[in-house]
Amino acid sequence: MSITLECKTRAEGGNPRALRREGFIPANLYGHKGAESVSLVLSQKEALTLLKNASVNNTLVELSVPEINWNGQVLIREVQTHPWKRNLHHISFFCPSGDKDVIVVVPLKIVGHSIGMSKGGIMEQMVTEVKVRCLPDKIPQFLEMDISHVDIGKTFSVGNLVLPEGITVLDDPHKNIIGIVAPRKKA
Repeated sequence: MSITLECKTRAEGGNPRALRREGFIPANLYGHKGAESVSLVLSQKEALTLLKNASVNNTLVELSVPEINWNGQVLIREVQTHPWKRNLHHISFFCPSGDKDVIVVVPLKIVGHSIGMSKGGIMEQMVTEVKVRCLPDKIPQFLEMDISHVDIGKTFSVGNLVLPEGITVLDDPHKNIIGIVAPRKKA
């Protein structure tokens, strides 16, 4: 998936509340020049569209900042929202180096129908995503897990995941992702 976004630089000392009232969202870009960061602003409409199509710490976004003559691929590192109103307050972007691994969170996708479920078992899913290390251009949208061999009383753990080349899972390999349990007996 290719997502492109254009931002403008933000004046230092500007009031974030005033920006939000005017329909803009404050943002920051880190890692594009070592430890230096840049204060940015983008329209609220673009920010909401971005968040509908991209995942935090998972999707690479093509970011352009014409005022400083910079463009490159970034990850959405953090999204801040109001605690109960859920209004968008701030977005942080991180520019990974192309030759260094990044740590991202990747969702899991179940494929297949387990033997245990065919026998009437019930699937319980304990984990929906895992933390992985890989190069920025190798970030998978999801990791598939084929559960067709899982029977009643058995589990599928992180160590059972079949990983694409260049991807390392950082979660405990013994952590259970799903389990198939026997159905409850009627009294």
